[in-house]
Amino acid sequence: MAGEVEKGLNVLGYTLPEVGKPLGSYVQSVRSGNLLFISGKLPKENGKIKHIGKVGREVTVEQGLEAARLAALGVLATAKQAVEDLDRVRRVVQLTGYVAAAPGFHDAFQIMEGASEVFLKAYGERGKHTRFVMGVAELPLNACLQLQAILEVE
Repeated sequence: MAGEVEKGLNVLGYTLPEVGKPLGSYVQSVRSGNLLFISGKLPKENGKIKHIGKVGREVTVEQGLEAARLAALGVLATAKQAVEDLDRVRRVVQLTGYVAAAPGFHDAFQIMEGASEVFLKAYGERGKHTRFVMGVAELPLNACLQLQAILEVE
């Protein structure tokens, strides 16, 4: 059953993906008190990574923004799996983003706006968060982006 937050996302045209299995010896999320730590999410659509390669070379800025939105939806799908209803998220605390950047691409922070936008649209004031973004040489499975999050939950 979809809560208000998920219904709002659907109205905006966003659909939560299925939460896949971890690629290694870790779990998708861990709750400690009221904090929910979400493992790194890659930009997936229909279970497959979308936008392979480096932003500024194989991946355009527009595609990078879409990748960030897809990874944010992956975070939300994982949160729903953990707490059953996205309405139980009190606050988006922090996003950490890694952008596979081609040499000379210095705007990784702009790419993460795609993810920030999803959380702000989903939660309004509760979606405002701190953020750390880093351009990196390589990411798992040659994805152009990876996103992790810390959420405060009921």
